[in-house]
Amino acid sequence: MADVSYVVTGGTQGVGRAIAEHLASSGAVVIVDVNDADWQHPNIRFVVGDAGDEGVVRYAAQLAEERAPLVGWVNNAAIFRDASPVSADAHEVLGLITANLALAVVGSHVAVNHFVTHGRPGAIVNVSSHQAQRPVRGALPYATAKAAIEGLTRAIAVDHGPRGIRANAVALGSITTARFEEYRREHPEVDGQMAQLHPIGRVGTPAEVAEAVAFLLSPAAGFISGVTLPVDGGRAAQGPDPEAR
Repeated sequence: MADVSYVVTGGTQGVGRAIAEHLASSGAVVIVDVNDADWQHPNIRFVVGDAGDEGVVRYAAQLAEERAPLVGWVNNAAIFRDASPVSADAHEVLGLITANLALAVVGSHVAVNHFVTHGRPGAIVNVSSHQAQRPVRGALPYATAKAAIEGLTRAIAVDHGPRGIRANAVALGSITTARFEEYRREHPEVDGQMAQLHPIGRVGTPAEVAEAVAFLLSPAAGFISGVTLPVDGGRAAQGPDPEAR
């Protein structure tokens, strides 16, 4: 029987899966994802559904609480479809921004209310991106939503800190997910580009993200709230060198 439980949205693959498996080493985990998992773990339960649907997410919280006190929540689910103001109308662009932002808003809303209802402190980690501060061309809806998610993180930390609820975000650089590897196969030159973009000389791994998220959820981070932690190999810190040739 686990001592604590967690909910992870978008957790059947990539970064979300790594986070869920890492957390499952110390507690029970419930994953919410639109896709069913093709793998199993003794400490992980799956809820197939939309992480933007409050009913689905509330059910996941209840399921986690049945296994052990729910103390941590990770909003990792995201939509990777973009539209340009030139190629799409304003409603389509706004719809994509809203769809991505809603995943974090709904998860955070359910998490905060669950912690308050049960009279216990809790921690939320929202998965953001380096694009929240330095967008890549062609990713306007995604970058805008991630910037809003970082604002949401700070607001939750301020509003609910007195109840012992912490909220933080991790802003990811490029990570070796299946999506990245597919792009890499089609564009072999990307390795050199990534080495230049990330001062540490490489892209990150899902396991490295999971370690950072687990830390922010843990008691060791008990005095950390309202921050966005770059997990990006220094990408956000680096600017173009005007003397470089």
